[in-house]
Amino acid sequence: MPLPAARTPLAELAPSIALGALDGRYRGAVAPLVDHLSEAALNRARLHVEVEWLLHLVEHDVVPGAPGLSAQEQEALRALVVDFDADSIGELKVIEAETVHDVKAIEYFLRGRLTDLLTGAGAGGEGGDGSEGGDGSAEGTSRAEALGQLIHFACTSEDINNTSYALMVQGAVQEVWLPRARALVDQLSAMARELADVPLLAHTHGQPATPTTMGKELAVLAHRLTRQLRRIEQCAYLGKLNGATGTYGAHVEAVPGADWQQISRSFVEHLGLGWNPLTTQIESHDWQAELYADVARFNRILHNLATDVWAYISMGYFAQVRGQGTVGSSTMPHKVNPIRFENAEANLEVSNALLDVLASTLVTSRLQRDLTDSSMQRNIGTALGHSLLALDNVGRGLSGLDAVPEAMAADLDRNWEVLAEPVQSVMRALAARGVEGMSNPYERLKELTRGRRIGQAELVDFVRGLGLPAEEEERLVALTPATYVGLAPEIVEHLGQP
Repeated sequence: MPLPAARTPLAELAPSIALGALDGRYRGAVAPLVDHLSEAALNRARLHVEVEWLLHLVEHDVVPGAPGLSAQEQEALRALVVDFDADSIGELKVIEAETVHDVKAIEYFLRGRLTDLLTGAGAGGEGGDGSEGGDGSAEGTSRAEALGQLIHFACTSEDINNTSYALMVQGAVQEVWLPRARALVDQLSAMARELADVPLLAHTHGQPATPTTMGKELAVLAHRLTRQLRRIEQCAYLGKLNGATGTYGAHVEAVPGADWQQISRSFVEHLGLGWNPLTTQIESHDWQAELYADVARFNRILHNLATDVWAYISMGYFAQVRGQGTVGSSTMPHKVNPIRFENAEANLEVSNALLDVLASTLVTSRLQRDLTDSSMQRNIGTALGHSLLALDNVGRGLSGLDAVPEAMAADLDRNWEVLAEPVQSVMRALAARGVEGMSNPYERLKELTRGRRIGQAELVDFVRGLGLPAEEEERLVALTPATYVGLAPEIVEHLGQP
C-alpha cells in the first residue's frame, strides 16, 4: 500500500532536514567546503570584495576630494568579513527580502555598518575620526554619506560576483580539495612502493597476460593522478572589474583623469587573482571550465582506480581486513563488501556530471550577458563535494586493504602459458642473429599455448627441444611466471618525478 497521506511533514521539522546527501548523510566528509562554496560563503566573499574595493579607492585617492579612512577604521571594516556570522547572515536575509537583489543587499549592509562605524552608532568610545563616538556628529554623518557613495562605486554586480567566485573556488581547491587529493595520491604511492616486488598476473581484455607487479600497476594510477594534480595546481584564478559591459564607461565619466585599467588590475591582483583585461559584463569563466575539466579528468582516473581495486578484491589479491568492524551483508555473515570503492564510483560519476555541465555551460553567455552562469555556479560546491566524498571513500577503502601475495602467486602458477611471450621473443632475437632452427617462433608458441593451459613441465620440454644455445636455454628454463616481471619493480621509482 502507498505511504499514508496524513503523515508528519518532514519539511516542517526543526532543525531542518537536508534534501541532498552532502548536507545530510555525508555532511562530515564535505563540511570544510561549506566555508568556501555555500551561499553564506558567497555573501561573505562579496562583502570582502566590496570592503576591499572601498578601501582601494580611498587608499589610492581615486576619487579626488573623497574622505579618507584611518588605519583603525580600515581594520574595523575588514573585521566585518572576519566576524561574518549567523547574525550577519540573518540581517542580510532581511535586507535581501526588501531589495530582491543579493548583491545590492551586501551594498546596503556595508553602508549601514560604515555609518555605524563613522557616527559611533551602537558603539561606545571614540569615532574613527577622533570625535566622541555615539553622538551622531555632523562630521561623522557627512563622512559616512560621502564614503557610502564609494561602496560598489561604478560596479556592476558581476564585478563583485566574478571576483567572489574566483576567491571561493580558489580557497576550496587550494585549502580543501587539493590537500585531500594529495594525501590520497601519497597513500597510493606508498602502497605502490610497498608492493613494488609483489608479482601479479596482468589481465588485458580480461585474459591472462604478461606478468607485472601489484606495485607497478598502482604506481601507474598514482602517476596519472599526479599529472592531473600538477595541472590543477597551476590553475589561473581570474577576475575582472570593468563595469556593465567591460568598457569602464561609468568609471571614465565619473573620474576622467584616473587610470582605470591600472586601478582595476591592481585591485584584482590585490585580491590574489589574475587580471582579465578583456571581458563583456561577465568574466568569461574560461579558467573555471579549464579547472573543472582537469578535476573531472582526475575523477575519471580515480574511478579507474576504484574499479581496478574492486576487481583485485574480487580476485582475492586484496583482503579487506583492517578496521572492518562493519556489517558486509545483512544476510551473508562471511561477506565484506568493497563498498568504499563502489560509493566512490557513484560519487565520482555525480561529480563529473556536474563538472562537465559547468565546464560546457559557463563558457557561453548570450551577447554581453545572461544569467545562466548565476544559477550554474551555485552547483560548484556540490560538484566538488561529491569528488571530496569520493576521495574520502577511496582513502578509507585503501586503508582497509591487505595484499595477499599467495593468491597472486597461485594465479601466476596456473598460467604458465604467459611465458610464450618471452620464449618467442628470445627465438626472434636469435633468428635475427642468424641462429638456425629459430624460424616461425610466434606460430610455434601459438600452437603450443593457444586455447589450452600448459604447466611448467610442458614448457620446459618445449624449450629443451628448440635447440637453443645453452645459456639461453637455461635462462628460459629457469624463468617462471612470478619472475617474468621485467623492470616492473624499478619502474615504480619514477613515482613523484615529472
